Formats: sequence, C-alpha cells, structure tokens
Amino acid sequence: MTTSQETFPSLKPRTHEAVGGLRRDRKFIALVAAVVAVVCLEVLSLAGWSIPSPWAAITFSAFILGVGWRVLRKGVDALTRLRFSSINLLMLVATVAAFYLGQYAEAAVVIVLYTLGERLEDIGIQQSRSALDALVRKNPTVARVKGSDVEQPIETIPVGTILVVKPGEAIPLDGMIAAGTTSVDESAITGEPLPKDKHVGESVFAGTLNKEGVVEVRTAKLHRDTTLSKIVQITFKAQQSKADAQKFIEKFSRVYTPSVFAIATLVVAVPVLFLDGSFDVWLLQGITLLVIACPCALVISTPVAIYAAIGNASSRGVIVKGGRYVELLARIEVVALDKTRTITRGEPEISDVIPLGTTTREELLACSAGAEVFSEHPLAKAVVDLARREGIRPHNVDRVRSVIGKGLTARCLVCEHKDVLIGKVAYIRELMPVTDEAAAHVERLQKQGQTAVVVSFGAGVAGIFGVADAIKAESAQTVKQLQHLGIAVVMLTGDNTKNASVIANAVGIHTVYGDLLPEDKAVRLQELMSAHNDNVAMVGDGLNDAPALALASVGIAMGAAGSDTAIETAPVALMNDKLILIPFLIRLGRRTLTTIRVNTALAITVKVAFVALAVLGLANLALAIAADVGVTLLVIVTSLRIMGFAPSPGDNAAC
Repeated sequence: MTTSQETFPSLKPRTHEAVGGLRRDRKFIALVAAVVAVVCLEVLSLAGWSIPSPWAAITFSAFILGVGWRVLRKGVDALTRLRFSSINLLMLVATVAAFYLGQYAEAAVVIVLYTLGERLEDIGIQQSRSALDALVRKNPTVARVKGSDVEQPIETIPVGTILVVKPGEAIPLDGMIAAGTTSVDESAITGEPLPKDKHVGESVFAGTLNKEGVVEVRTAKLHRDTTLSKIVQITFKAQQSKADAQKFIEKFSRVYTPSVFAIATLVVAVPVLFLDGSFDVWLLQGITLLVIACPCALVISTPVAIYAAIGNASSRGVIVKGGRYVELLARIEVVALDKTRTITRGEPEISDVIPLGTTTREELLACSAGAEVFSEHPLAKAVVDLARREGIRPHNVDRVRSVIGKGLTARCLVCEHKDVLIGKVAYIRELMPVTDEAAAHVERLQKQGQTAVVVSFGAGVAGIFGVADAIKAESAQTVKQLQHLGIAVVMLTGDNTKNASVIANAVGIHTVYGDLLPEDKAVRLQELMSAHNDNVAMVGDGLNDAPALALASVGIAMGAAGSDTAIETAPVALMNDKLILIPFLIRLGRRTLTTIRVNTALAITVKVAFVALAVLGLANLALAIAADVGVTLLVIVTSLRIMGFAPSPGDNAAC
C-alpha cells in the first residue's frame, strides 16, 4: 500500500463525477468478485481439489495480471531502482516466489487480497474526507449578475459587482446585502444549523444558502479570496500536514521493510545452507514472512484517523490546520482564555435599570435613548438598543453636546424638564449633589464589575444604568467541562483585575491575570508553557491576542468567520464563535490519539506473532494473508468511527 499521501484535487468543479464514481464502483465490485473466486479456489485446493496443470498456472496468472498488474509494475520499478523500502517490491517477490514453488493459488491470493487492502485504504481515506468534499460541493461555480440573463463563472466576477440570488440558491461570493431581506443558512461556514436573518448592509459568505427572499449582493472578494475557498484550501493543506505519529510510522516503515527482506533472506538461507533444510520448504516460510510483515495496517493506522478527526471538526465549523494539532489538543493540560469576545460577548448590555425618585423606567429610557442616539459610544448604543427592544420610542432632543471622557448633555423636547445629563458619577457630581442612595447603587454596580451610567434631569440623579459585558451562555459550561477533563483554566485579559475577577468567578475560573498588554499575555503564557511541558492552549479573538496565540502549543481563534487574519494564522479557528466546542475538540484529539495507539499496537502485535511463526517454520501463507487484510480492514473501520464522534450529551444543544 502507498506510504505517502496523494496530492489532493484542485478546487475546480469535477465534471462527470457521477460517471467516474459508478465506474469506480464497478471496478470495486469486479475486485471483490475476483477475491471471492480466488479464495474459493484456494479453499478447494486445501480440501484436496485443485485445477489440473497447466490450467492452474494459466487461471491464476489471469487473476494475478488482471487484478494486480499495477502492483507488479510498481514492484518491478522499485527493483530496478533498488528501492527495498517499497511494499510493492515486497509483494512482487512474494508472488514470484510462490509461483516458482507451484503455489499458484497462494500467489493469486497474495496479490488480490493486497490489491483489495489498497482499495479499502482508498475508501477509508475518501470516507474520512467526506466532510471536506461536502464543502467543495457547496462552493458555487456560477453567478447571476444584475442586468444579465446569462450566468457567469465566479472566477470572472470582479469586486463590487451586484449579484442576484434567488431563494434556494447558494450565495456565490462573499459580500454585503445591497437590496432585499432574507434568512441565510451559514452552516457550511460556521456549522450553526439555525438560519440567520440578513438585512441591507450585512455580510454574507460564499457557499451559504439563501433560504427566503430574492436579494442583491454586492461582492466584496474575488472567488479565490472568499471565506469558503480559504477554508477548503487550508483544510486540504491540513490533511496533507502529517501528524508526528504518522511521520514516525513512515520513517519506521522505510527501515522496517528492508529489514523484513533481510530477515526473510536469513529465514531461507540459514536452514538451507547450515541446517540441511529444504530450499522449497524454507522459501515458502520466507514468502509467508514477507506477506505478513507487509506494514499495510501500520501505515494506514494514522492518516485515516487524522483525516476523520479533521473532517469531523470541519463539519462543526472548526478549522484544524493539520494532524499535529489534533495530537497537541489531546495533550493539553491548561487552557488560557481571553475575556472579551471569548468568555463574554464583547458588546456592552444594560443589566440594571434603576429609576430614582419620581422617575419611571419608561421616562428614564426614553429621555436617555433620545440623547444617546446621537452618540457612537458602545455604552450609548446599549441604552438605545434596550429602549427599542422594550418598544420605547426615544424622545426628540436637541443641543446635544459630548463632553469627552465624561458624558453628554442634551435638551429634551418632550418632557417638562429640559436638561438631560448622562455620564460617570464623578461628572454628575461636578454639576450637582449625588445622594447617598444613588452613590450606594453606583458602588454596588462597580463591585459587581459593571459600569455605572448616571442620568440626571437637571435636579439630582434621575436614574442609573448598570452596563456589563454579557457573559456567553456557554462559558460556565465550557469551563466546567474543561475542568472535568482534568484541564486547568486560567484567564488572561487586558481588562482590570477587579472586573476580570467578577467575570471569572461567575464562570468558575479561579486563576486570573488582569491588566495585561498583548506582550504581557505572551510572557504569562510562556510561564504557563514552562510549568506544563508546553501543553497549553490559548483561546482569543485573534486581535490583540495574536502574540499569545502564536506562542501557545495550540492557538484557538474565536469567531473567525469573515476574519482573514484569524483563518490564515490560527492553528485552530472556531468559525462559529462556539466556546463549547473547545472541550469537544480536546476529547476528539484524545479519541484520535487513542485510536492511533490501539491501531498501531494491534498491527504490530499481529505482525510480531506471524513473523515469529514464520521464523519457526509454523506459519501458513493463506492464514497470514487473511490476518494481514483483516487487520487492515479493522484499522480502517476503527479509524472511521472518529467521523461519528459527537459532543457529550451536556453540550449537544450548544454545539
């Protein structure tokens, strides 16, 4: 079987794929039929009935040449180049030697079962890459340009072109909604099954599905630069990037196969030359050793498992850039989490509305939103958003004036009072007295890690808003699952330690490092790496966390959809911003590593057992062949089970 991975196909559409698949299926059916026929003839031969000479040689030669001619050709090529590490050369020698001994049925069994094993290997790899193949199929090939009745190849469409996308069609290129409203299934990019509503000005991605209305999309990227194309290209490269276990096995195989040739030679030579043994008898034992020593199952034990793991992750909206990172995820001892846009949403939300005196909640929100609607500050946006969610119409105001670093003032045109002052408590104190009650509310909010926004209508404090960076719903569950896996969780954040500690306590994190600049995060991460044998993952939003993400054993970028930098630089990228996928990825890595170890141990155990039997002259060629193919098939099936590895019941809903 091949010991090196084949080059992956290009991203161009594959024409006649269905016809090619049917032909491949027919060839596989013919191969299975040949295997069944040869095995039946071998069983009849062992039972005492055999094809008479010379028809036996002719019949089995037909099977050998019809099924295994490619293997024999590669074996001859390896022989001419003296490449004794080639498995095909090993099969050539075994087949020729068996034919020399008149073991025609055994020679045919050797070659047809080996060819079947190779085909099963190909099927295993194809199945493990099925998620990526699905991504390729979702990549549109043509688009409908506004004002044209003819669809154009997406490779020819420049940035800024207006495309028309009908319901049920895939969006051809990344861009923005220029006209219309719809909902879009973005599962191809994010793995998120629920469609998202899209309005004018909102971004859409190539390969996602327009579910409802007709929309016009203004393209923002060329075909080669779309998010989907980058995901496919990077994931192809990831599957070509070999895991450490795979590199070791391939190096081992290059030494192992020539060593098997040497041992087989000694198995034949020593008894014949020094112990007066029969050449034919010991040649048969040498052939048996060559067949069972073929490292098919050993070579395939790692790549199919790695492909399956990467395919599983990509189907859930996660890019893992190579088998090496699958292995590293399995060894993680510490996960360092950024706070903003990782544990929290990164968008301020109103958590408390506290009207004071005779002010009502509706009046407080209406006047405040009327003034804040003119501000671009995130805290102002939080007030306006809350008012709109509650169906409260912002009051009309004028004379809006922003006081940098403090707050703003305005005049309300609706209420009896005229002045509206919004800002920090210190700013309000500069203008008027603040009651003990109001000060106590501010102090309480600050102790909870919230920002207190104080509102006055010109005579004392009318109310207070508590503003917090909302914690993601899955953050506490993620931390709990990581700790259950025996992984320590720490927080590294640029926010002040007091606020960070409040968030950390809420989600169950006990170790917090706050007030960190990007370079400080890198220093702290290096300390963690030194203390935990370099088995540390860093999770951040890919912006100011870049140094720490690069330094960690595994850097995991959050919410990478639409972020070219995060997609291209992070070893692992969560396209859908689902923090709960991190414990799943670690379990997936552990399952993959365990599968590789079990497969490798199984393959080596069977090899060693039959090699020992061959050296002792007790091995049977037919049994050796059956054991080799059986182990190969078992390794493939075990590896493919990783494709179905799912999140635990506790996080199914979140994933």
